Amino acid sequence: MAKRTSSAKKDSKRKVAKKSSTRDTLKGARPSLWSRVKEFFRKLKLKIVSPERIRPHRSFKRSYREDYKRKFEVPGITYHAAKTFSVIFKNWKLFLPLLIIAVVMAIVFIGLMNESTFQQFQQVLNQTTEEMGYGDIGYVAKAGLLLISTVTTGGLSSSSKETNTIFFVLIFLILWLSTIFILRHRLAGHKIKLRDALYNAMTPMISSLVIFAIAVIQCIPIFLLIIVYSAAVQTEFLATPFYALLFFIFAALMVILSGYLLSSSLMAFVAVSAPGLYPMKAMHAASDLMMGRRFKFILRIIALFIILSLTWVAVMLPLIIFDLLMKNFEWAAGIPFVPVCLLVMTCFTGIYITAYLYLYYRWMLNYDEK
Repeated sequence: MAKRTSSAKKDSKRKVAKKSSTRDTLKGARPSLWSRVKEFFRKLKLKIVSPERIRPHRSFKRSYREDYKRKFEVPGITYHAAKTFSVIFKNWKLFLPLLIIAVVMAIVFIGLMNESTFQQFQQVLNQTTEEMGYGDIGYVAKAGLLLISTVTTGGLSSSSKETNTIFFVLIFLILWLSTIFILRHRLAGHKIKLRDALYNAMTPMISSLVIFAIAVIQCIPIFLLIIVYSAAVQTEFLATPFYALLFFIFAALMVILSGYLLSSSLMAFVAVSAPGLYPMKAMHAASDLMMGRRFKFILRIIALFIILSLTWVAVMLPLIIFDLLMKNFEWAAGIPFVPVCLLVMTCFTGIYITAYLYLYYRWMLNYDEK
C-alpha cells in the first residue's frame, strides 16, 4: 500500500514537472515583435511573388536574353481571325439568341438612339459639305462619313451617361461570360443550351468586376495623359516645338505603361471565368502566361482593331446606303433602321472580341502544357 502511494506521488510530480517544462518552452519559443513583423512581410511577399511564378527579371541583377525569351508558337493572325468567325457562325444557334437578348437588354435598360438624332447627323453633314463647296456628294461618301460620325454611339441613347455606362458594363459582362461559357463547352464537345450559359456563366461576375476595377486602376497613366493634354492645349504649351517633343515622350511612356499592364488584365478577364479561380490568382496566372509574350499579344490586339474596322465598313456601309435610298419614301422616314443595325453590330463586336481573346488564351495554355 505504501509502495503504491509513493509511486502515485512520483507520477503526479512527473506530470507537474512536465507541464511546467512545457510552459517554459512555450514561453521561450514565443517570437518577439520584430520577428512577427518579419514573418508577416515574408508571407505577404510569398502571396504577391510566389516562388512558383515565372520571374525572369530580378532586382539589381542583369537580365540575359536567354533567361526571359520564351518560345511561343500559335496560328497566324489571318487564321486566328477566320477561326473566330468560323467558331461563331458554326454555333449560330447559341450566339444568335444571345445576340438578340443583348440587343433587347440594351434597348430596355439604356435606350436606342433616336432616329431624329441620326437625321441631325445627316443634316449637319449636308450643311458642312455645302459650306465647303463640295455640293451634293455621293451616297458612298455620305454613308462613310455618317458611319464615322455615329460609330462611337453604338446605336445607343446618349442621355444620362453615368447610368448608361453602368448598364453597358453589366450587359458587356453578361455577354462576355456567356460567350466564354459557350466556347469552353462547345470546344470540349459538350452539347449545351443557351439557358445553361445564362444561368451558370454568371458565377464569376464579382471576380470579373474586381478584374475590371484593377484594369481601371491600370488606366490611370492614360487618364493622367488626357488631363495633361487638355491643360497643355488650353495653355498653348504645345506651341513650342521643344515642349511638344517633351509631351510626346511623356505620352509615349504613359501609353506603354498602361499597355504593358492592361495586356495581363485582358488575359485575366478570360482566366477568371474558370470555376473556383480567385481574381488575384487569375491576375498572377495571366501575368505568368504573358511574360515575354506581350509584344506578340499587342500585335494581335492591333490586328483585332483592323479586322473589326473592315467588318464594320463591309457590313454597315451598304446598310447606310440602303437607308439613304429608302428615306426617299415618306413611309420609311421614321424607321430607326441604322440605329438598330449599329446596336446589333456593337453586340456582335463584343461576342467577336471575347471569342478572339479566348481562342488565343486556349492556344497559349495548350502550348505551355506541351
